[in-house]
Formats: sequence, C-alpha cells, structure tokens
Amino acid sequence: MRIVLVGGSGFLGHYLVRAFQAAGHQSVVLTRQAVRHRDVQLLRGVKLVQADVHDPDALRLQFTGADAVISMAGILNQGMGGSGFQRVHVELVEKIVDACQATGTRRLLHISALNAGKGESQYLESKGQAEQVVNAARDLDSTIFQPSVIFGPGDSFFNRFAGLLRFIPVMPLACGDSKLQPVYSVDVANAVSSSLNDPGTFGRSFELGGPSVYRLVELVRFTAATLGLKRLVIPQPDALSIVQGAVMGILPNSPFSLDNYHSLKTDNVCERNGFEYFRISPSSIEARVPDYLVSSVRQRRLTDMRRRARRG
Repeated sequence: MRIVLVGGSGFLGHYLVRAFQAAGHQSVVLTRQAVRHRDVQLLRGVKLVQADVHDPDALRLQFTGADAVISMAGILNQGMGGSGFQRVHVELVEKIVDACQATGTRRLLHISALNAGKGESQYLESKGQAEQVVNAARDLDSTIFQPSVIFGPGDSFFNRFAGLLRFIPVMPLACGDSKLQPVYSVDVANAVSSSLNDPGTFGRSFELGGPSVYRLVELVRFTAATLGLKRLVIPQPDALSIVQGAVMGILPNSPFSLDNYHSLKTDNVCERNGFEYFRISPSSIEARVPDYLVSSVRQRRLTDMRRRARRG
C-alpha cells in the first residue's frame, strides 16, 4: 500500500512509518520543512515530501494514487493567535476529508485523543469537532484512534519531566491527582498498522491505553525514581493549579497552560481498551521507560561534558 501521512514527521509518525515499513507498505510523509526531518527519509520505503498541508491543491496532488491517508496533525497549545486548535485540528481535517473524496482515496485513519469532545478544554473540544468531520464523511472507510498520553523514546512526556527534575529539588505539580493511562508508542503504531486492511475497523473508534492507570503525581515520582533522583513532588490544590496554568500559559512554548489544566480535569482513562480488538497486550511504563529515559539522560550528560571540554 501507498500511505500518505499528514503530520507524520512528529513523534508518533516515526513509529508509524516503521510499522508500515515492517508490513511492506510505502509511506509518504508530508512536511512543511523537509530539511528538519531528514532522519525520516533515511528509512527504507519512506518518502519525505515538502508541502503546505493547509493547501487543498497540495493535498489532492499527494493523495492521488494513495491507498490510505493518515490524519495525525496535532498541537497541544493554541499559540498566541488563539486559533491554532481550530486551524490544525478542525479546518485541516476538513481539507483532508475533502481531498480524500476528490481523489477517490477511501481509506482514512485519524489519530485523535482520548476524551475528544469531552470536558471544558478547547483542545478536547477541537479534537471532538474533528472526529465529527471524519464520521460525517460516509463515503470514506474511516477509523479513529483515541490514545491516552503516548510514551516512548523521544516522547515529550517522561522526557520533559525528566528534564525539569534534573534541575529542581522541589516540584509543585498542577493537577497531580489527574488520572492517565500511558500507552506505548510502538503499541499504538502496531494497532494503526493492523487496521489498514481490516474492514472490521471501518466506521469505528478505538480508545487506546496502557495496562495501568496512574495519578499524574505517581508518574512524575516514577520518573524521578527511575533517574535515581530524590525529589519532592507536591500536588497543588485546584486554585493554585489554575493560577499556575494562567501564568505559565503566557510564556512561549509553555509546558503548562490553563487549557492544559482543563484537559487534565477530565480523567484520561479508557472505558474500553481498543487493544483487545487488535489482540495486542500493551506494554507497561515499568517495562519500557527506564531503558530509554536513563540512556537519554546519559547522552545529555555526555553532550554537556563535550561542550564544556570544547570551551576549556
């Protein structure tokens, strides 16, 4: 199969193209800045194409002759303009659906998020609107995936907390009691790949979560323990979490915003885990995270030592 990925140059996209490669498929990854993602192009059976994915003509050109399209573009924060979610999560999906219909590409797989359309956050609201767009396209054979927070080498979850914990002895944590069901990147990629030629997945949505549910504070403490760091992680009361989100949300590339707060107020836990359908036994954080988190920290330390040596 020839598979076109929109948003495939990011974290999860790297795992998807590897899963497709293992299954004998050809992947075309669309990106606005090909020079920044040359590592993707080094993989056999993967083609990196520089294109403006918001341009309907560019989408139709790349979708022509495709057997399937993966819609997976996403952002976690609105940006200063305040319209990022609508543009990326909703309007882009509308263009993807239109391009699929115009080119006769019936198979569409959409990567959404657990709790899409639920809660008070604009992020989840926009994800829900995107799902409505996909489900409304009755002439397409679509499948929607709703993963919880995804972890794996290169993730922005455990790696981000690891980076913070390296430098601060005490961490005030917003929404510490929020529940999450972290899911391994390779497991998500394998589920998506397995669904490609499976008519039983057409018109369906699959929640994807790991084998266990944790409070956010437990995950941060697990990160510290994995790195051998003695850190005091203090869950903040709700009022302080709101203030923290409002203040930090003003900063560019902030790790936490008021909308993130609203997302975390809805527990990120599966009602029914879709891995059962795919007969995949999801990996635990205990089995996977230590292997890559410790090695990434060692690599950063080695890089820091080399920089200091050059300066000396």
